Amino acid sequence: MSNVFSFTGTIGRDAEVRYAPSGMAILNVTVANNIGFGDKQQTLWIRVALFGKRAEGSLKDYLKKGQQVFVSGELSQNEYRANDGTTKTSLELNANIIDLVGKRNESAPSQQNYQDTQVRESAPAKAAASHDNFDDAYDDDVPF
Repeated sequence: MSNVFSFTGTIGRDAEVRYAPSGMAILNVTVANNIGFGDKQQTLWIRVALFGKRAEGSLKDYLKKGQQVFVSGELSQNEYRANDGTTKTSLELNANIIDLVGKRNESAPSQQNYQDTQVRESAPAKAAASHDNFDDAYDDDVPF
């Protein structure tokens, strides 16, 4: 059985790259994902980590607060005890794919530079970007 979770969201804090004692690079970023509608809408904060060579590149320069991203990987839920003694949970994703979607964040380097350094562009990100071109008249829940 496969554990793959994919979503789009907004980066809540600029990405950071740290190195494990073994020397492996780890890119960390927190992404907000809104679920529900109206009064029932909630924001899920998901901690995303990207490991190895992909974390060492210039991707961190583009993962800035406010940037929309498509993320896919393995999801886990962890419990921890907060300082006030309550038990809290956090969602963490070991990312396989992190792609920029939507408009470019103004504080990030130019989009052309990113395309020159990008290793791959996923089909879901292309689909999400092309969806922005549709008129609102076609934005129904019913596909026919």
